[in-house]
Amino acid sequence: MSNFTPKSNKRPIVVHSNPKSPASEAYRNLRTNIQFSAIDEQVRTIMVTSAGPGEGKSTTSCNLAATYAQTEQKVLLIDADLRKPTVHHTFGCSNRFGLTHVLTNQCQYKEVILESYVPNLSILPAGAIPPNPSELLASNRMRAFIDEIKKEFDIIIIDSPPVIAVTDAQIVATRCDGVVLVVDYGNVKIAQAQKAKEKLEHVNARILGVVMNNVKRSVKDEYYYYYGENS
Repeated sequence: MSNFTPKSNKRPIVVHSNPKSPASEAYRNLRTNIQFSAIDEQVRTIMVTSAGPGEGKSTTSCNLAATYAQTEQKVLLIDADLRKPTVHHTFGCSNRFGLTHVLTNQCQYKEVILESYVPNLSILPAGAIPPNPSELLASNRMRAFIDEIKKEFDIIIIDSPPVIAVTDAQIVATRCDGVVLVVDYGNVKIAQAQKAKEKLEHVNARILGVVMNNVKRSVKDEYYYYYGENS
């Protein structure tokens, strides 16, 4: 593992930079709800996705991972959005090497996992954008890799591409214990959210719940993240 210092903090991890904020509390509530949803079966690998782009899935992934790290658990955040990766921007680190290099056997995962500035939180950037993202994510190497890192980390959060546009998220969902679906409240049509849910259910993904992003909290137009259990 390597250490790095963020070059800038244009996308701060709010649960780390402002832990007493309403948004931070909402992320902690999300973590708690996930933990309570897994009474009979432990949830250790969690995929975060959305119906379409720009709904806040990556922000949710990063902050959810940080909240787990704050409980003294060893957490790994994986950027599995091999088409439009953003986790490296959030943490201000290089994306030169990452998941794609691991899946194509160009390096070992221990060589490219980075220790973030959030205690107990490591990240694996996406790496170079490949010509065949779906094939890499569906490979036996991906399955073996998840099995390997589960021996080293307590919680694994995977940021995946949106569900509707490509099959990547459906593929990754089959590798995970549960899925969190992020929906941009007011901007995403109900039909789109329903379609995303159906696509995940088609591969027997376990949908842990839905994060409603940008819900008005008060007349002051504050915004927060809301967790709702799917029925």
